[in-house]
Amino acid sequence: MTVNMLVFEYKETEKEFFQNNKFDCFNITFYEECLNEEILKKIPQEQKDNTYVISVFINSVVDEAVINAFKNLRIIATRSTGYDHINLLACQKKNITVLNVVNYGETTVAQYTFGLIIDLVRNIIPASKLIRGERANINEFTGRDLSKMTLGVVGTGAIGAAVCKYAYAIGMNILAYDINQKKELEEKLDLRYVCLDELLKNSDIVTLHLPFTGDNYHMFSNVQFEMMKDNSYFINTSRGEIVHIKSLFDAIEKGKIKGTALDVLTCENESFSGKSCEGKTEEFSLECMQDVEYVHKLAKLDNVIITPHIAYDTVDAVNYILEKTMNQIKKVIKGDRTDRIV
Repeated sequence: MTVNMLVFEYKETEKEFFQNNKFDCFNITFYEECLNEEILKKIPQEQKDNTYVISVFINSVVDEAVINAFKNLRIIATRSTGYDHINLLACQKKNITVLNVVNYGETTVAQYTFGLIIDLVRNIIPASKLIRGERANINEFTGRDLSKMTLGVVGTGAIGAAVCKYAYAIGMNILAYDINQKKELEEKLDLRYVCLDELLKNSDIVTLHLPFTGDNYHMFSNVQFEMMKDNSYFINTSRGEIVHIKSLFDAIEKGKIKGTALDVLTCENESFSGKSCEGKTEEFSLECMQDVEYVHKLAKLDNVIITPHIAYDTVDAVNYILEKTMNQIKKVIKGDRTDRIV
């Protein structure tokens, strides 16, 4: 049996994996574009009718119309932990299995997060401009000792817990917020779980490590940023939808927050590269354009770091994601029912 599979949001970093690993029972077609209603128009009808598996990343919009366009689709595998871009109810109606990948960023994203923290607190990026003749006052680059600072970790899943371990090794004071508290972290890392308000009021650095659930849309907005300590730092390597970007810009502009580092945004394709995913509604595009405007304003500031969703992107993590994805798909085809979302 040959399994017809479509892979969307195919990246350069993923090519080596598929070149080095042969999947003889799979007929795989790769698309660099996101999967959405617009790209469906470019896919031959015969291919849509015969596709058994699709794999996507987080920028695809796998809604009911997209799902119904595939006559014999049986598996949707997202190469991410989050799966809010997939209509699970529509999948259940058609008995389609949905798979995701967990824990791939435990080390990778945690290390990247600390890279961002150090860059911000030690003013590394603006200081580097001195060498290029763009800045002149070396006294502006005085930083702080991380071991004298309090880190507030919002979300202590696999990645958040790894961030706490690094902070403990450095000697930082750690506050944490999570609806599911882990006693072992309290015991091993001397961290203290507190309510979100207390964390914001007492942390020198706040870093987000929680999934986007829909219920936490714009969880960080004007109220939360106003609550944060003066001259504190804000890091987001989780999901862009959790943060109201205009509120963050306002807090930075008036000096409430000393610096921010963002690896994730809403409307990432529009913000990061100009190579956008098509097929969005006019209303959503307007909202995106407003967010993009403030992203561009933020990107011009020396105390802001914005990177294009690469915290997870190491050779090791990408290979793990792809290997896990392909193994899960093969298990489902053989009848295994573990590791399924639906």
